[in-house]
Amino acid sequence: MAGSVISTDFNFEGQQSLYKGKVRDVYDIDGTLLVMVATDRISAFDEVLPRGIPYKGQVLNQIASKFLDATSDICPNWKIASPDPMVTVGYKCETFPVEMIVRGYLTGSSWRDYKAGAREICGIAIPDGMREHQKFDRPIVTPTTKAELGQHDQNISREEIISQGLVSEEDYNKLEQYSLALFERGTQIAAQRGLILVDTKYEFGKLDGEITLIDEIHTPDSSRYFYAEGYEERFATGEPQKQLSKEFVREWLMDNGFQGQPGQQVPEMTDRIVQSISDRYIELYEKITGEKFAKAGSDDPSGRMEANIINMLARLR
Repeated sequence: MAGSVISTDFNFEGQQSLYKGKVRDVYDIDGTLLVMVATDRISAFDEVLPRGIPYKGQVLNQIASKFLDATSDICPNWKIASPDPMVTVGYKCETFPVEMIVRGYLTGSSWRDYKAGAREICGIAIPDGMREHQKFDRPIVTPTTKAELGQHDQNISREEIISQGLVSEEDYNKLEQYSLALFERGTQIAAQRGLILVDTKYEFGKLDGEITLIDEIHTPDSSRYFYAEGYEERFATGEPQKQLSKEFVREWLMDNGFQGQPGQQVPEMTDRIVQSISDRYIELYEKITGEKFAKAGSDDPSGRMEANIINMLARLR
């Protein structure tokens, strides 16, 4: 089985800091640029799992890069270039402290809450009588706070965000507008590939006072996709939907007694499990892009990344 890149520890000219998130290593260059390395780490229930997934970082980075390009007419984004299959270089933005979740269907955590009796998500009323995987009349925006590493994101309403001064009302309205427009574009692209974009998250910041899309977009880590073929039949009979997302990882963990709660242990990640997760990520890449996935070949992926990043930063200086 191919190896995976779990962590990087580069030292670039002008580097001011290195932040290691759940799955990304982010280098601050001169306080104006960010080098974002999509590692092969994988997280679920806000916990980083003990083994990396081969090619996952490449899949995430290349999908995000393609979707940033495909939506740049909707709103500005942070990307400058992707100099390596696992790396994006872009502008450093002042980040908003909330994530914008757009849901087109009642599924995942929203369904689990609904099944437990909740009839409101982030201040949005959800009618009685809905079923798992049912499509909403129109997509809804359900923001969350941005959690620190190891902490859980928390649902928060539009009113709470504005009243707490996390985001101004004017900016929040723009965030909602951008989020729904991006979701619509993602829905259209997915439909062309026989997929349904079920839900996703967007993160934004400000660059020179202008709201700017940051981080990843429409990847299997930030989004959930169903196969369009067979959706109606499965929904009618109550069968599980065939999906391409990280939800299958969460389901495997839950089936083995782990939901990120104190005292719970992550089940053993065998080679078979790791390979199956890698295969699913590659499957999504090929399905959503319509392109054959080309595995980045290198005996020294860290050395390759470092050289490509150094060359890119030299061109930007």
